[in-house]
Amino acid sequence: MPTQRAASAAVRGRASPSSSPALAAAVERPSRAEAEAAVRTLIRWAGDDPNREGLVDTPSRVVRSYEEFFAGYDSEPAETLRRTFEETDGYDEMVVLKDIRFESHCEHHMVPILGKAHVAYLPKHRVVGISKLARVVEAYAKRLQIQEKMTAQIANAIQEVLQPLGVAVVIEAAHQCMTTRGVHKPGVTMVTSRMLGAFRDDQATRREFLAMIGDTGSGRLSNS
Repeated sequence: MPTQRAASAAVRGRASPSSSPALAAAVERPSRAEAEAAVRTLIRWAGDDPNREGLVDTPSRVVRSYEEFFAGYDSEPAETLRRTFEETDGYDEMVVLKDIRFESHCEHHMVPILGKAHVAYLPKHRVVGISKLARVVEAYAKRLQIQEKMTAQIANAIQEVLQPLGVAVVIEAAHQCMTTRGVHKPGVTMVTSRMLGAFRDDQATRREFLAMIGDTGSGRLSNS
């Protein structure tokens, strides 16, 4: 059986993404026909007949859905951020985009991670269109993920491209790998944060950001 990462890329049957050269070098994507055949194998393994009426078109539907679920492999978050604006009339307060809803998939079980991200940065010379911040979240979410890595990836990309005075990212999400299987604990939310620059070094700046997003984690992050 292919690895989880290979399977996620394989089902899309498209050219290797230029945005992930290391991944592209490691994964040779099978054809769409091969991907659909893999889904039929899983249906048989689950105990059903892939040729019965209700399932005959399921392999094609699954492959199309995977194209949406894992579209982030075909995007380059850094490029999304490169178009910036310098005409800000000296604006130097934090820019906050909160409650960015996202859907991702756990790289260990390939089940959904559903949550929201809060992103902030302190401009130094340039600002970026707010939709670009949401697109960066989306690009990393639409990959097989763990929440800790996704949080760091978003913050690091913004820091690297915009070179602001600081970046803050907080993610709150429910993981269906523990709510619908395994330990079966619905209603549990995982909170992760990444603070860079002024958000890490200046407690007042960090507190202002956390107050803006509702002090996620009942203040637990205030001293992180």
